[in-house]
Parts: sequence; C-alpha cells; structure tokens
Amino acid sequence: MSRIIHRSLRSVPAVATRAHGAYIFDAQGKQYLDACGGAAVSCLGHAHPDVLAAMHRQIDQLAYAHTSFFTSDTVEQLAEQLTRTAPGDLNYAYFVSGGSEAVETALKLARQYFVEIGQPARTRFIARKQSYHGNTLGALAVGGNEWRRRQFAPLLIDVIRVSACNEYRDRRADETQQQYTQRLLSELEQAIVDAGPETIIGFCAETVVGATSGATPPTPGYLQGVRRLCDKYGILFIADEVMCGMGRTGTLHAFEQDGVVPDLVTIAKGLGGGYQPIGAVLASEKIVSALQAGSGLFQHGHTYICHATAAAAALAVQQVIERDHLLEAVQQQGAYLHKALRDVLGELPHVGDTRGRGLFAGVELVRDKATKSPFDPAVKLHAAIKANCMARGLLVYPMGGTLDGQYGDHILIAPPFIVTPQQLDFVVDTLNTVIREETGKL
Repeated sequence: MSRIIHRSLRSVPAVATRAHGAYIFDAQGKQYLDACGGAAVSCLGHAHPDVLAAMHRQIDQLAYAHTSFFTSDTVEQLAEQLTRTAPGDLNYAYFVSGGSEAVETALKLARQYFVEIGQPARTRFIARKQSYHGNTLGALAVGGNEWRRRQFAPLLIDVIRVSACNEYRDRRADETQQQYTQRLLSELEQAIVDAGPETIIGFCAETVVGATSGATPPTPGYLQGVRRLCDKYGILFIADEVMCGMGRTGTLHAFEQDGVVPDLVTIAKGLGGGYQPIGAVLASEKIVSALQAGSGLFQHGHTYICHATAAAAALAVQQVIERDHLLEAVQQQGAYLHKALRDVLGELPHVGDTRGRGLFAGVELVRDKATKSPFDPAVKLHAAIKANCMARGLLVYPMGGTLDGQYGDHILIAPPFIVTPQQLDFVVDTLNTVIREETGKL
C-alpha cells in the first residue's frame, strides 16, 4: 500500500523505473512512447547526456545556496540566456520552482509595480473563461477552469472574466474570423470600461490554451488587439506560457508568432524539460526599473528561488535547443503531425477539430460533428482513451470539461522536440484505433 497521496486515492499508478529518449519504461519492462511529456514538460525527452552532465557538474560544485546570501554563476548565466533570446525589453528573470509559483510571482510583481508608481487603486485582474493558470490560490483565481475552481471558490480573489478565444466553439456562423476577433476585443474593452480602467492591474491569458481546452491558438490579430487595449488603458499584459512556451509551438515564445511582446511572461515546463523543478517570470524593463527607483526590492520570495542545480539543468536544456536547432525541428515535425491529424483523425465521425501549433496539438471529440455536441461526461471518454492508449504503449494527455468544465473531451499531444516521423505515425495510428474503439462503445 502506497503512503503517497496520489492523484487518485483509489489506485496507485504504474511504477516508472527508467527512461531514455522519447520512452519511459515501467517496472515490468513495458515501453511507453511519451507523446505528451507528462504535461508538455519533457521537451528534450529523457536522459539527455548533456543535461545530465551539466547537473552532475553543478552538484559537485554547488547544489544550493540561499538567495538572501548568494547568487551563483549558473543562475546568472541562465538569466543571460533567457533575456538574450527574449524579444523586446524582457530584460529580467525571476526563478521559481514551477508554473503555479511563476504565475503567483507575476501577479504580485504586477501589483507591486502599480504601488511603486503611485497607482495603488489598481487591485483587480482580468482573465478568460476556460483557462488554466495553476493550482495555488492566486493562480487558481485568475484561471477559468470551473472544475478546478469550484470547491475552492470561497478562498479566491475576485477576477473579471471575459470570453475565451476559441474559434471552433464560439465563432458564429454569420461571422468572419475578423468579426469574431473584433467581438472578443470589444467585450474585453467593455469589461475594462465597466470595471474602471484605473482599478485594473493586468490581463492574464495563455497564448495557446493548453490543458483546459486542448492546444487552442488565438485568432489572427487577437493578441495584437489585446496589446493595444492594455496600452490604451495602462494595463499590464501577462502572457502565461508555462505550457505553450520555450519552443513548444515552434518559436521560443509562442507570442512571437502573434507579433506582440507582453509586460510579464511566465514559463516553466519546457524551461527545464523535467530534469529539475523550475519556472520563471520574464519581466520588462519598465517594471523592474520602477521597483529599482522606488522601494529597491521585490516583496516576494521562496526558499528555493534561483536554485543552482535547477538552473544548471535549465541552462543545459536551453543550450541544447539552441545548438541543435530544435526550434526548426519543432516546426518541421509539427507540420508533419498536424497534417497527419487532419488526414487521419479528421475523417473520423467523432473528431470535431484538430488544432495547435508546432508540437502542441489538440484533438476535440464530439458526439455529433454537425452540431458539435459533446459526449455525456458520465461516460468519461477522455479517461477511457487514456487507459486504452497506455495499454498500447502510448502516453497522451486527454482531459474532460473542454467546453465549460463539465462537458467535452479532448486529447493533448506534446511529444519531445526530438520526436521522429515514425514515432508520430505511431501516435496518430494508435489514436485512430483507440478513438474508433472507445466511441464505438457509446
């Protein structure tokens, strides 16, 4: 009997004993193709020799030193790497232990910025429905995932909520793509005006929505419109790229494909590739300079911020991505994956949409393709697909509640950047078989 509080309190998961490249092996020696990276984490796959060597070197020299006393060369080098490769004036980095911590940090940094510049009346955030920003209380509050929020709602701060950007689900038949985008931007501006622009700190959104709705990209021009509105009303734009960032979509930052630069960016999963727990916030020059000119400190901190060993792993991961031109590989293999999903799964009667960017793909399942009606959530189709795929040696990331936290099923695919076309064929072929099997039972 396990003494761990596992995700399910009624079962113990399989025991992973080793991993290499794109594969994980369990205690019985069974091989699984890791086509989701856990949760879009393992961007280089497993046991990359350069990352392991960097971690060993760091541990031999300095595993950890508390930031109230020291910085370390490795952490400074990682900050230089990330700010050098970031667009615009994202010139500063703050390192934490994961995505939820990164979002909490961004929220507090945004609030303190306005206090420092003499606008303490700004106390509220705007965020979107059907979004996910983490499981700590601040991150959960800005998130719009109703299932995750429901029982903790009395503990959460009040957040202004606007519509998600989900063209497949929400664009009306009588709207062009541009009209749909403008409708969303008009809704956002009206929410700002109704709340009072002088009360709002920032707008927080995933560039490409991950776990909650399945690799849903913004429509063309949407984020540029968001940026204009934030500038118009003096609001900060916070891009949550914990899941979709650090190369996952084919550019280092997903927002680069939308022609914008946020004020704050949260990153995590692909930053360290799962080799050590690490996350970060990238901050613009204007935010940090305001704190420097004011109180001279950021009133925040955790015990393990700027952890030397975590930084060594992340630095090695980012150096490998840059050295081996893996962003180009993501673009190439991503194009192969999306074509295969459209050609093979798109023909299935219960696949409503395939979408995403780069090696970040979503497949939405529907009971009726014409009406886009979902399956009954009681049948837990996403869970059945996950179990069937795993039995066949494939790890994917299915989720329920795609529409509203209760109805809808989707599958998230996020293989390592080193994935091969043959491995992607196995992913698509297995999903084709499993989706046919599981929907055929309903």
